[in-house]
Formats: sequence, C-alpha cells, structure tokens
Amino acid sequence: MLVSAVAASIQAQTSRDAGISSIADLDSAVHKVLSPTPQESREAIDWLARHGDRSSIAVLIQLLRWLPEYREMLDARLEALTGAHVGPHWFDWMVWQQDHPDLPRYAGYAGFLADLLVRIDPRFKRFIYDGIAHEIRIEEIAWGGVIVDGIPALDNPAMTAASTANYLNPDDPVFGVEINGDARAYPLRIANWHEMVNDVVGGVPVSLAYCTLCGSGILFDDRVAGREEAFTFGSSGLLYRSNKLMFDRRTDSLWEQFTGRPVVGRLTGSKIELKPLPMVLTSWSEWRSRHPETRVLSLDTGFRRDYGPGVAYREYFSSPELMFPALVKDRRLRQKDLIFGVRVPGGVKAWPLTTPRRWCGDQRPHRFHGYRRDRRRVWARRPRIRSTSPPFCARRIT
Repeated sequence: MLVSAVAASIQAQTSRDAGISSIADLDSAVHKVLSPTPQESREAIDWLARHGDRSSIAVLIQLLRWLPEYREMLDARLEALTGAHVGPHWFDWMVWQQDHPDLPRYAGYAGFLADLLVRIDPRFKRFIYDGIAHEIRIEEIAWGGVIVDGIPALDNPAMTAASTANYLNPDDPVFGVEINGDARAYPLRIANWHEMVNDVVGGVPVSLAYCTLCGSGILFDDRVAGREEAFTFGSSGLLYRSNKLMFDRRTDSLWEQFTGRPVVGRLTGSKIELKPLPMVLTSWSEWRSRHPETRVLSLDTGFRRDYGPGVAYREYFSSPELMFPALVKDRRLRQKDLIFGVRVPGGVKAWPLTTPRRWCGDQRPHRFHGYRRDRRRVWARRPRIRSTSPPFCARRIT
C-alpha cells in the first residue's frame, strides 16, 4: 500500500547497473530512493546497500517495511553496520532500534519519513516535516495502518438514557465517568472503533483517549491554564512504541496518549501536560447499578460500524503477539497482560490483574475492582482514599 508507486517503479527496473551513478552522499540517496523514476530509485537502493554508514541505519530499517523484495540486501547492510543478527524483518529491526537510543542520527530523517507518509495520505505532512521539533525519536514513529482520522473520533456524541440502551449486555465492559453529578458510560464495543471521544461532562471539556493496541484508556481534562480554548483531539494514524499518537486540532502537534504530553510539533517543549481525571473500567450492569441516572453512548454515532461485542480487534486481542513493534524487556509478565498502574508524584507502580490482592509499601492491602477482557472480575479499592483521587489506569504491557 505505502510507497506503491516507488515499489512498482523499482520492480519495473530491469537493469541493475544502468547508467552512471549520480549519487554522491546519503542526502542524495535518500532523496532519490523515493523517485518515481525507476533508474534513480534502484540506483539509490544500491548506493544505500553498499555505502550507507551508521547514520543511515534508520532509513534502511524503514525501507525494510516497504521494499520486501530487497530485504536480503538491506538486512546484509544493517548487519555489516551494526554487527547484530536480527533477521530480515522490519518489526524486529525496529525493536532493536528502540533498544539502541544512542545510534547516530540522520538529520534529514523527518523529511524522509514525511515523503514516505504523504504517499499514503498527504495530510501526514501536517504532523511530520523536515526540521520539526520533537522530544521522542522520530525514527521510532511508525505508520499505524490507517490514514489521518481513519479511526474517527466521536465529537460531542449522542447519548441515550440507560433505560433505552437495549443494545448493551449486562457484562459488556464500559468506561464510566462521573463529573459534577453527570454520569456517562462509554462502552468499549463502540470505543474500540473510535479510540477518541471529545465530550463535555458536568460542564468540563474532556477527551477519552483510548489506545486499543496497548489497552490503555485515559480521561483527560482538555483545559490548560493560560489558554482560552480547550483542546480537542483526533487520531493521527501514527504510533510510538505501539502507543497511539493523537493530535490536537489547533496546532496539529502530536501527543503521546499515555502521558498526555505533546511530543512532536509546535507545542513540543511547552511543558503542557493534560490532567487525568477519574474514570473506571467496569461492567455495564455494575456501572448502571451505581449510577442509575447515567447516560450512555448511542449507537447513532454517524458512522457505519459493527458495534457488536468483541467485533473490533477480535483477532488482535486473542493473539499473544503485538501488531506493531514495542520493546518489552521485562519478562515477568506476558507482553499483552493487563495491569493496574498507579502514577503519583513519588513514582509509579503496577499490579497484574492476575494478582488481585497485593501488599504495598504502606502495608495496606489494595483491592482492585474492574473487568478483564475475558470478563473475569477483579477488584480495586484503596482504603481511606477518596474516590475523587486520580484513578488506577488499566494498561496493556507493551
């Protein structure tokens, strides 16, 4: 799909050494590897495979994804440059790259990545371009398989009363939110298809940012001190270590979903960090029993989707494998095991859902309350801590 014009032009090139090379350096090769002219494209591939230095490693890894017919050639050069025997697949080399943050950087990589991405969707140029400010490694940004807003956000979605939400089963998992007496439920069978909900709950503008790939749902307060308008967000179609990169619609900056911080674009370095708000993951019956006045997402979303239970991402959730590269060094848990994570000013701590009761440093038992994807019940409660405190955050280990 991506770089189809480039791949087709390379395949159409029949003569490996036709003409005299006009490539003098890495910049020239990177510029020409995406050329629509078959000879120039093949010439650039040959040059990179023979002469690319360590600063070209990220480029070679990226090309592995889109030019499978040259895997052996590109892999051989990567082995020669790194001394590593990773294999001929883009996924494995990306994980290797994540584990080597001190690699020499090619200054023009952002421009190279932008030129690749615009062949999928020209709107990617809003997020990535040559010279863009960033605080995460641009080399680790991966295309997530969809165009910009290909996973459409729900903006101020239609809600319905609990009594009329006949499409829900009692054990359907929902994200539950209550602010200033306004209780709302966002079923995962809908959220899985949209991953972002921009709403106003109890007078507070919020965004429910949900990364299905890493099982992380977080509710953010969209208000930021010193800014008159609240932020709203969409899905960029890009990932960082298998975590969603969302974008704000005011500046097109990319934000890391798990931290609520802008990491690429105009707002990089602004020290903005969205405030997380309390939210629970529980069953529809449990939420409704505690909040009988709750409203819940209507099936009338404005989009045609199959909102049946477990339809979206069914194969992904049932597989132990990741879809996109993410470095997982800690082997105490499987890479897709769900956890409860706590982030406080003093640090972070995580508990696997398979261990519902644990003793913590303060020697008080913490009990977890929620539902796994397999609908086995677990519990969450912190004695003497008010329910309005920042929530536990369920996150998949990736």
